[in-house]
Amino acid sequence: MSEKPKIALYWCASCGGCEEAVVDLAEDILQVVEKAEIVFWPVAMDFKRKDVENLKDGEILVSFINGSVRNSEQEEMVKLLRKKSKIVIAFGSCAYTGGIPGLANSYSKEEIMNYYYKEGLTVFNPEDKRPTPQYIEKNLAFEIPEFYERVYALDQVIDVDYYIPGCAPTRNVVKNSIDTLFSGNLPPKGSVLGASSKALCNECPLNDTKPEKITLKEFKRIDKNQPEKDKCLLIQGFACLGPVTRGGCEALCVKANYPCTGCFGPLDGIEDYGAKALSFLASLIDSNNEEEIEKIINEWMPNPLGIVYKYSLPKSLIFETKNKKNGG
Repeated sequence: MSEKPKIALYWCASCGGCEEAVVDLAEDILQVVEKAEIVFWPVAMDFKRKDVENLKDGEILVSFINGSVRNSEQEEMVKLLRKKSKIVIAFGSCAYTGGIPGLANSYSKEEIMNYYYKEGLTVFNPEDKRPTPQYIEKNLAFEIPEFYERVYALDQVIDVDYYIPGCAPTRNVVKNSIDTLFSGNLPPKGSVLGASSKALCNECPLNDTKPEKITLKEFKRIDKNQPEKDKCLLIQGFACLGPVTRGGCEALCVKANYPCTGCFGPLDGIEDYGAKALSFLASLIDSNNEEEIEKIINEWMPNPLGIVYKYSLPKSLIFETKNKKNGG
């Protein structure tokens, strides 16, 4: 029997980029295999749910779970992995704060189903058929996972020990996190692994061009304007969220002349990333005139939710309050 510690990797509601992030370790993944035995990684190896069920409780040293939780199968699997694991890590933005799938929380389940099975431009469904958890025909029964009313971040479903941020986590962040786990010198529960504790601006190559105070009369949309190179994107009017976002990604988006969109999530002590981002952007507007402020926001930000809560709507305190009032 192997004496190596066991690890598991699982994929819930996400794009698959976090699985690619693991593959991006390249030859370093061989060092992981030398140190640990992979006992569950269904996207890459032929493992079944039964393989996990047959393990003893706590037999897995660490489970890396990416993606948010949207359906009953995902909930069952993450609860099973929690039971079998000493350590559970929310891997990537979707597991950490809900991610881009979490933006679906701005619509009800019924609105989503109506669009995809009735109202969408390419939908042809005259009998208005909808997916159901169980379908029986000719004595054969089929079951599909139940689609939930909303999207959940991982720690809204199970207890989580650590977080690895990013959409997707960069190679160095993944490597640093794994090195920390195998070092035996673990940080306090709830810590973010592999990333910086400082804001992204501290590692941004354009930070030297950013003045102490920035005021703006307008914001520019990145899809309609080309930023100048070698000049802070904020002072050019682009909504770069680097000042309120955790660093550690080596400013990859900014190096590609694209504003930070906040995928590494909040700095320590910030509960609601979107509220912090909105407050920061509002503080840049150089006006005390209500009509002028409204004009600046409306012209620039037709979808503010998709900017400030792009990766974190399920963890929004405002959303949670609204959800509780609605009985969710």
